[in-house]
Amino acid sequence: MARVLNIEIPNNKKVRISLTYIFGIGVSLAKEILKDANVDGEKRVKDLSEEELTRIRDEAKKYTTEGDLRREINLNIKRLMEIKSYRGIRHRKGLPVRGQSTKKNARTRKGPRKTIAGKKGK
Repeated sequence: MARVLNIEIPNNKKVRISLTYIFGIGVSLAKEILKDANVDGEKRVKDLSEEELTRIRDEAKKYTTEGDLRREINLNIKRLMEIKSYRGIRHRKGLPVRGQSTKKNARTRKGPRKTIAGKKGK
């Protein structure tokens, strides 16, 4: 397996797909990296020469990925919680942050139902 940014990318897939295994690199960014590195995205990773891999590594280093990106995202969320913005409060309470309804949905964010006994009746 080839290593790009200290991540093992699959050998038997096309280069443009393999690059998306790196956190922070999606399909469009992978295409951009390959275009800048002057490498064909339809090639398989196992068919790449060492020089092509080096060019891909150099281009990928220009972007924030993996640990640095995760740290940056977490710091942004912490900042929102510290300044007690609406989004920060929603993060702290474990509720949906982007305006979704919570009356019938949002089970992924809220967790399993907590049934309250004796609520119906009378």
